[in-house]
Amino acid sequence: MDTLSYKTISANKETAHKEWVVVDATDQVVGRLGSKVAKLLRGKYKPDFTPHADCGDNVIIINADKVKFTGNKWNDKVYLRYTGYPGGQREMTPAQLMKKPNGEEKLLKRVVKGMLPKNRLGAQLLGNLYVYAGSDETKLRKDYFRIHSGGVADI
Repeated sequence: MDTLSYKTISANKETAHKEWVVVDATDQVVGRLGSKVAKLLRGKYKPDFTPHADCGDNVIIINADKVKFTGNKWNDKVYLRYTGYPGGQREMTPAQLMKKPNGEEKLLKRVVKGMLPKNRLGAQLLGNLYVYAGSDETKLRKDYFRIHSGGVADI
């Protein structure tokens, strides 16, 4: 066998095989769900994973309003942001964030963003994430690969 004939396959935008994955977030712990979704977005479970390319799947999260935190993190956990002005550090709990318009989307995107690379690739991968508060089945096609609420741990 000629071992020099093997070539390392490196995926790029044209050769990446992207799929649509629907994840049901009902009764899922936010951090554990976020790490699995980040892995799906990055494509780390694929055999042709390439660290510098967008070779992951497009992920749709439904029932984002039914996620949960362990313990008392709804009120104790604090997300910080900075306005850019002196004394402009603002803090918000997940419970306050969920009360805002599109709060479910903001919460899950913030969680997943922290688990992606901190560069242009991470921003591009975050664009492949779609979050819906309910389970609006009219927006979903039938040929999407579905992961039900108990199945995210199996990835």
